[in-house]
Amino acid sequence: MDIDRFEKQTGLHFKDKKLLEMVFTHRSYLNEAGTTDLEHNERLEFLGDAVLELVVTDYLYKNFTNPEGELTNWRSSIVRGEILARVAGELELGEFLFLSRGEDKSGGRTRTLILANTFEALIGAIYLDAGYKDAEKFISQHLIALLPEIIEKKLYIDPKSRLQELSQEKMGATPEYRVMGEEGPDHTKIFTVGVYVNRKLLAQGTGSSKQKAETAAASEAIKNFD
Repeated sequence: MDIDRFEKQTGLHFKDKKLLEMVFTHRSYLNEAGTTDLEHNERLEFLGDAVLELVVTDYLYKNFTNPEGELTNWRSSIVRGEILARVAGELELGEFLFLSRGEDKSGGRTRTLILANTFEALIGAIYLDAGYKDAEKFISQHLIALLPEIIEKKLYIDPKSRLQELSQEKMGATPEYRVMGEEGPDHTKIFTVGVYVNRKLLAQGTGSSKQKAETAAASEAIKNFD
């Protein structure tokens, strides 16, 4: 990967360049490449997810006196896969991914789940390379900055609940979710779900569970009502 271009593009500077390579290594690439000294990014993603949740929770606790339920909803909306993927897209993280040929051809560089996971892996790498304060600064700049928009547009409401409200109000019908496809081994299966209203497909989404795929589909469908 072009590390210099990535660092210039994002303003990040890594002491351990191997960490940065790991951020962008998808499991599919290693499965195809066979023997390699690279490691895929899932462990970094696991770490980044925890750091992200702590930073956002800390910020909300210190800056708002709202009830726990509201703070939980706001936190969930900020760390939702669709938001992480959106920010990852703005940072053009997909350009730097190591993917298998099949994953690349099937649109892996713009897939919500892959981009969201890569973003979390990047947070994990920043934490390991530079510490909590730098990770907090990155999260504040790219995610917490979206909080006013999330509150104003009520994006913290569960997407499935919000879609049901909108579809009943605008179309006089309740959304229906259907599994359109599954891929991958059982332990890393990816589901694709379509959401229909009056038998019309409004949108589809992907996720590591049917529930997450339904939520992603609902988030996409809500855009039709903007």
